[in-house]
Amino acid sequence: MYTPPAFRDDDPESLRATMRAARLANLVTATADGPLVTPLPLFLDESEGEHGVIYGHLAKANPQWRVPPVGEGLAIFMGPDAYVTPAWYATKEETGKVVPTWNYVTVHAHGPIEFFHDADRLLDAVTRLTNLHEGPRAKPWAVSEAPAEFIAAQLRGIVGLRMPISRLEGKRKLSQNRNATDRAGVAAGLATSERASDREVAPLIPS
Repeated sequence: MYTPPAFRDDDPESLRATMRAARLANLVTATADGPLVTPLPLFLDESEGEHGVIYGHLAKANPQWRVPPVGEGLAIFMGPDAYVTPAWYATKEETGKVVPTWNYVTVHAHGPIEFFHDADRLLDAVTRLTNLHEGPRAKPWAVSEAPAEFIAAQLRGIVGLRMPISRLEGKRKLSQNRNATDRAGVAAGLATSERASDREVAPLIPS
């Protein structure tokens, strides 16, 4: 990932926070026939390995797990993002030398990929992923609420994914390359946007 120094995020906790907050990631594997990509809900087990281990699952009908990967896999976790109009820059009125851009937060996790079929491991991964997303609900649903034979049948239709993280790349492109006045204009513009995603980016702009 191309990351100018001003946008690089090397803070481990910041990287993990972005990964935890992302509700959907993209799993990318290079193959002899070209890249394969699948959008997946993934979760990070921070207790395993130096950088943690990523878990998830794919449909058994998905060919991605059958094609031998070339090198390591890549999981892309996207954080908040927003379009930035030049109209928010004070520099626009001063010189007119401005162009649009896009602000965003992302983490790229690299590592060797293991696909597994063991029913117990699959049940554990599915249960942990379900608990992660059901936890905040007022009345969380649990995998154990469904009939055991139904869950067993569902597990036969998926393949587990385990990816120990070998390397993390983080990028927070949040107008750090603009002057303080321009950054203030971006933050104010995003904060008053009708788009909820824009308002999510506003407080991330450095003052």
